[in-house]
Amino acid sequence: MKILSIETSCDDTGISILDVKGGVKNARHGGQASFKVLANNVSSQIDVHIPYGGVYPALAKREHTKNLPFVLEKTFKDAKLDEKSIDAIAVTYGPGLEITLWTGITFAQELAKKWNVPIIPVNHMEGHMFSVFGKGKGKFKIPAIKTPILALLVSGGHTELVLMKKWPRPYGYGRGSQYERIGETVDDAVGEAFDKVARTLGLPYPGGPQISKLAEQERECAPTPGVGEFSDTRCRGKFALPRPMLYSKNFDFSYSGLKTAVLYLVRDLGGIKKISETTKAQIALEFENAAIECLVYKTKKAIEKYKIKTLIVAGGVSANRHLKKEMQKITKGKIKLFFPPKELTGDNSLMIGIAGYLNYIKNKKKTPQPNSIKANSNLRL
Repeated sequence: MKILSIETSCDDTGISILDVKGGVKNARHGGQASFKVLANNVSSQIDVHIPYGGVYPALAKREHTKNLPFVLEKTFKDAKLDEKSIDAIAVTYGPGLEITLWTGITFAQELAKKWNVPIIPVNHMEGHMFSVFGKGKGKFKIPAIKTPILALLVSGGHTELVLMKKWPRPYGYGRGSQYERIGETVDDAVGEAFDKVARTLGLPYPGGPQISKLAEQERECAPTPGVGEFSDTRCRGKFALPRPMLYSKNFDFSYSGLKTAVLYLVRDLGGIKKISETTKAQIALEFENAAIECLVYKTKKAIEKYKIKTLIVAGGVSANRHLKKEMQKITKGKIKLFFPPKELTGDNSLMIGIAGYLNYIKNKKKTPQPNSIKANSNLRL
């Protein structure tokens, strides 16, 4: 089966073609689906949004509308196929920016009508979950996985812990969720905090990687302890920032206060123009330590409470090296840990194709009428 997948939830225009074989049975019995990437293209809009310090929705919509036909043409050319080879179309219908989601949905609806193929609506966050199974060299395979499973989904719009007692857990379009969300941010997402702190420090967009780069440089000069060992302030560097909700009795997160603390710290130091590059790096290091510690500590507690056997970490922030290193520490020799390949940590259409296919077979190949698919910017797992 060949699936063409479309991703337009934010500022990346992605189209891929996957050749899929197999199905998914109970994790204990194997029977995994395998995916071969025939083509994968992404048109980035970063340069368009840099002047605004973030994604400008109206411009993102314009760029998607302009880029989709060209990306589609290149994708078919790369795969050496034409539309007659496509068996189904998978498209992101949420969450994300509503006006950009609609560009992908409308485009998919037009293609489905023209080619007479079904559309598979896909939850963007479920796509991130399945991105961890990339094996490199254009191949994916859904392995046998021990349950229960915990997924930490971290991006510019999401910070949540999702529990799965079975694998995979199907959800039908328009039906209630069957994932159990045990924790989420009560205000800002961690990726949003990274970007806004970067802006406070005068770093260019996208800010998350810039913060991490500075923090990594400073970390090499002043090593910091592992998660849960920050009581010794001598190891924290020059500055001390709060860890909001770190010891709350639930698994929720908060990043608004941490972001504001950086803003006040910069103000108290005389403003960004008076801060040296060394000081900027020290602030970046302490911010990253605080942000990541909250993620890892809550994840560790959830692992212990629910006796987790498999941990999935996905979303844009999963590219953070410090996060990966700390997660490896708390899972080493205990549970299976999955991170996506670096090239699949951000938004991409490959993950949409994978999630789409699994949804398709678990729903016995039933799909909604194309015109019934609506964008849902606040869609949840």
